[in-house]
Amino acid sequence: MTPRRDGRLARRFAELKAAGRGGLVTYLSAGDPDPDTSLAILKGLPAAGADVIELGMPFTDPMADGPAIQAAGLRALKSGQTLKKTIDLVRAFRKGDEATPLVLMGYYNPIYVYGVERFLKDAKAAGVDGLIVVDLPPEEDDELCLPALKAGIAFIRLATPTTDDKRLPAVLRNTSGFVYYVSITGITGAAAPDAAKVAAAVTRIKRHTKLPIAVGFGVRTAEHARAIAEGAEAVAVGTALVEAVRTSLDQAGKAGKSTVKAVTDLVASIASGVRSARRVAAE
Repeated sequence: MTPRRDGRLARRFAELKAAGRGGLVTYLSAGDPDPDTSLAILKGLPAAGADVIELGMPFTDPMADGPAIQAAGLRALKSGQTLKKTIDLVRAFRKGDEATPLVLMGYYNPIYVYGVERFLKDAKAAGVDGLIVVDLPPEEDDELCLPALKAGIAFIRLATPTTDDKRLPAVLRNTSGFVYYVSITGITGAAAPDAAKVAAAVTRIKRHTKLPIAVGFGVRTAEHARAIAEGAEAVAVGTALVEAVRTSLDQAGKAGKSTVKAVTDLVASIASGVRSARRVAAE
């Protein structure tokens, strides 16, 4: 079994294509800065302009994440976030939103400890549409990728500037939902993407797959998003959003009245950039 063609991810990208615009993928760490505020932010994302939501699974050793997302994960862990509570957060979100695709993003260790079969069953029941697990290469597809596909959950792969044409077929073989193109070499939030280089990379990847492509890592502003959305089906933003959470907190690290609005206002700004792009992507 593979993720249904009429599932939330497929429907959302079909809607974006029909509307002739790119989509906005937003990332936040589950439970940051506390469970209640995290849920409030999550609920506010679709109305602010998020087309797909990535929810980070906090982990103590996030090797691909930059300082901002690492700090967000640590804040969440300090507030008591667990993988079970992350799944519960998805379930709570689904009580008010059955349409917005939601993808869990993170590392394999918490899933392994939770138990793969149990995790997939619980995630599917809660309303998870896809997984991005950054430390499982295609050679390890039996561990989680293939069981996820069998459970009807998309498995989204990362392609990077160093993923050449020889490696791409292996990366794409069992990928579903969309392809996540990492626009820079390095950790999240390390630098701003070069729109021309990203456009060339997206064009190259499209020669190998018909899946939508979302571009992330380093996108912080409406201008960045607009430039990238002219060639890719979606733009992914994470570091800027978790920084909006951090800068809204008080001296004790607690959420204030402005925390939810700080995030949703930034999402609305970046979404305006995405939606103003002139789509030039090849079909």
